[in-house]
Amino acid sequence: MTAKVRGVQIEVAQLIEDLIGDLTAVPQPIEVKLYADDPAVLPGEARKVAALIGKIDGVVEVKDGVQLAGDALDVKIDPVRAGLEGVTPADIETQLNAALTGSVATTLAQASKAVDVRVRLPEALTISETGLAQLPIRAIDGHVFPLSRVASLKSVTGQPQISRENLEPMIAVTGRIQGRGIGAAVADVTAALDRPGALGPGIRYELGGLYQQQQIAFAGLVKVFGAALVAEFALLLILYRRFWLPVIIIGCSLLSTTAVFTALWASGVDLNITALMGMTMIIGIGTEMAIFYVSEFEDLARHMPPPEAARAASRNRLRPITMTTLAAIFTLLPLALAIGQGAGIQQPLAIAIIAGLLLQYPLVLLAMPVLVRLTTGRRAT
Repeated sequence: MTAKVRGVQIEVAQLIEDLIGDLTAVPQPIEVKLYADDPAVLPGEARKVAALIGKIDGVVEVKDGVQLAGDALDVKIDPVRAGLEGVTPADIETQLNAALTGSVATTLAQASKAVDVRVRLPEALTISETGLAQLPIRAIDGHVFPLSRVASLKSVTGQPQISRENLEPMIAVTGRIQGRGIGAAVADVTAALDRPGALGPGIRYELGGLYQQQQIAFAGLVKVFGAALVAEFALLLILYRRFWLPVIIIGCSLLSTTAVFTALWASGVDLNITALMGMTMIIGIGTEMAIFYVSEFEDLARHMPPPEAARAASRNRLRPITMTTLAAIFTLLPLALAIGQGAGIQQPLAIAIIAGLLLQYPLVLLAMPVLVRLTTGRRAT
């Protein structure tokens, strides 16, 4: 289709995913921003980079980012012929700009601001190539001659649009990912661009798109994750007034997050922002399950020896912890299986929470009693 109909662009993507990408203004996972001081070299480099990353496994629907802004007229002034007419190329350029874009003749003072009055040719916006060639130019001695006498006009078709970022010319080469993780695909793109000769002299690149947003979000979530652990440890320390019980609770919760990576790998789902959100939620859910057990143990330890209290607390909390775990798993199961429209967006979140609960369940009922008995015995001695 693209070979038969010029200008047609075809995209294949999930509807909801594409809509969310459009709302965030960065619908493409891969975005290579090319910068150069000379904007004329960017279209050629963009096409070369697009052909390069298009050969990478898993990178599809690559677009070179070259947008055609329309046709233009290239006016090239001959300084020799201009000298024979008694004018300089700068004088011709000034008169040409004044005729097409106008010049400020006066200023009207209004109550709130001053408005410039610009004077230009009536047909400046619709002038043709022939009319521009006959544009009258006035020499210093006063005689008038057409522009075609001192300049050649050339029609330029398909002139590329020049975009700028931070006042620097830029073209963004974009692409989608199919059948691979975004991290592995972007690593191959970076390796290909960093090879000697991949980019021309004076060309530099930056990675943008969803990958850049993902890295920013990952850094933010890591800070939130660390702050949550510190706050949780401080609250548990105030609640139990012991050092080892908060360590055991948080340690089991952190250990349960390791099941998230295994579950995502087994299900073929990429690690993304929603999966990391699920890992953060596992810390809170796992801590709540652990507090159920530890609170029961603290209550029983007042009336019986700690080893017996640890076993009795595990038996007493077996049913409520089991019911809480199964209720959460069955609730999130449709999302984990991507059943229903839009469920695929939250699928990593559901998989992360279910995997964490499946590992946290035996940790609370089996491993935690052993650890609590060990630390309690050490404290008693």
